[in-house]
Amino acid sequence: MKDERNLIYKISLSLIKGVGDITAKKLVSHCGSAELVFKESKKALMAIPGVSNKTVSSICSAEVLKRAEQEIEFLKKQELNHLFYTDKNYPDNLKLCMDSPINIYFKGKMNWNKQKFISIVGTRKCTPFGKEFTENIVSELVKYNVVIVSGLAFGIDIMAHKAALNNNLNTVAVLAHGLDRIYPSQHLNVAKEIIKSGALITDYMSGVKPDKQNFPSRNRIVSGLSEATIVVESSKKGGSLITAGISDSYNRDVFAVPGKPTDKQSEGCNFLIKNHRAILLDNVNDIVKNLNWDLQKQVVQQTLFTNLSDDEQRIIKVLEDKSIHIDELKQKLKWDSSNLAKYLLQMEFKNLILPLPGKMFKRKM
Repeated sequence: MKDERNLIYKISLSLIKGVGDITAKKLVSHCGSAELVFKESKKALMAIPGVSNKTVSSICSAEVLKRAEQEIEFLKKQELNHLFYTDKNYPDNLKLCMDSPINIYFKGKMNWNKQKFISIVGTRKCTPFGKEFTENIVSELVKYNVVIVSGLAFGIDIMAHKAALNNNLNTVAVLAHGLDRIYPSQHLNVAKEIIKSGALITDYMSGVKPDKQNFPSRNRIVSGLSEATIVVESSKKGGSLITAGISDSYNRDVFAVPGKPTDKQSEGCNFLIKNHRAILLDNVNDIVKNLNWDLQKQVVQQTLFTNLSDDEQRIIKVLEDKSIHIDELKQKLKWDSSNLAKYLLQMEFKNLILPLPGKMFKRKM
């Protein structure tokens, strides 16, 4: 394994008591590298905002480095891959998230930065409708060569993985435990198929069990890897709503499949749509339009751009290919609220931009 000594320090950052991913990144930023965090003086470490004396004592503990060495041996023996958040191959989508894991481990073959990633989540107790919709939407996504992301759980998750495999699409299973096991064990064979062209990924080290509290944390990776999250079926208190909420906090699109008001499995989806926290999903065209995947997009852009006013072109350039809050848009353009609101309304009528929940705007061209 390349640069094994430096890898020890990188993995050790995740083992420091009281240090989460955000603080770990802050330590690296102040010290210059993972290795320098462990070689910095106590006085210098104490000067970093948010770092306590207890944290410094944990950094200086020999047990942290020893456990990291054990994990490296496990990675080598099992032929697993590791990525640190400053590595060039670390997923770009995930890197944009403030609380993204500082270390991730995966098994399989995956190019994390040159493909479209879409997560599909839902209830563990899916209905025949949920199963059929999942299979259909995945088959419709084939021509866009997407990577399907889910959590390997019962229900919609495993249906999404199987549908991807059946359609020769790459798929990624995000685990809430270490890579020394598969949970649920009933999905071991599917996991083996996934790693042939996709990946199993986690930020948990070996020995970590699939405890209940790990699943909400794992959902930030499901959301963070993906351009958008699709919720097929969910109860009003389902874990899928947590994933949808995380996706929304990352300014990623959330799609929800509507169901009958009386269907318990659709309560969560209907809630998201009703409260403008998700885009109603009927078919793949809803995804294509909202994510600007139109196969003729570049030609249409070039034609339309020449017909825009100078001010409209400025707005389009600022929006680029991401959603932006109106306050950020106003700040970048240095316009007053009334002038900006006027142009946004005009461009919405022209079908050039898309207003999103939370005063967010996104270009459609």
